Amino acid sequence: MTAEKNLIVSAAEEAGFGELRAGNLGVRIATTAGEIDAVQALRYQVFYREMGAHPGPDVSASQRDSDAFDAVADHLVVVDHSIGPGPEGVVGTYRLIRRAAAARIGRFYSAAEYDISMMERFPGEILELGRSCVAADHRSRAVMQLLWSGIAAYVFRHRIPLMFGCASLPGIDPDVLGVELTYLYFNHLAPEEIRPRALPDLYVDMRRVDPATIDPRRALIKLPPLIKGYLRLGGFIGDGAVIDRQFNTTDVAVVVKTDLVTKKYYRHYQLEQRGATD
Repeated sequence: MTAEKNLIVSAAEEAGFGELRAGNLGVRIATTAGEIDAVQALRYQVFYREMGAHPGPDVSASQRDSDAFDAVADHLVVVDHSIGPGPEGVVGTYRLIRRAAAARIGRFYSAAEYDISMMERFPGEILELGRSCVAADHRSRAVMQLLWSGIAAYVFRHRIPLMFGCASLPGIDPDVLGVELTYLYFNHLAPEEIRPRALPDLYVDMRRVDPATIDPRRALIKLPPLIKGYLRLGGFIGDGAVIDRQFNTTDVAVVVKTDLVTKKYYRHYQLEQRGATD
């Protein structure tokens, strides 16, 4: 086994929750270099081919979405065992970065867009979520539920009270997204003590329209499923959007206190763990 594979397997074992199953689908931490390669290939397919991100020469040549954070992160994967138990079966992913992993790079990924110093001062472990995507033919409630179950198991294993990250709305015109951004600002703004703020040179005011003209139900429907998922768990939004021209998105910062996540998914996790040891 190569040194790289040893590091990946050791990291996965340290993450420590095994695999949670729902029929043919399972969720766990990637354990091989091949699975991480499959994650990067899936991200390329979704972000660049489907969503219109603009690849540089290296990305075009490799047809992989990758960066320095991949080497230090834990990669949550949903595997469809009807396709295969390894890289060939990877159909969903989430990238998970804790304090120690971020320290190896020198920062969290989100720090390139947001001032997250208030979260870095938060007592205890913190978790950055990112690079979430699901293969087109597996975009279902079952896959998303499994991803959240995996996150809950990971949060429980590492006693993480706070998680955060950047979530994206499609397109780079904030006025086209004016209803969604305004709704998020006036209805889900994070408390000041845990509120990320877009960096000054990237800051885009989210208050695009008169909030009195917004139908909250319709605004919620227009939001991407991932952002709606965070909000259902009691998540908050940071101050300021950021235009990501490479990925053809408008980003918002998301903060979630994990007590609701673990309460919602903990029982399912307990049952799975009990079944694995019986």
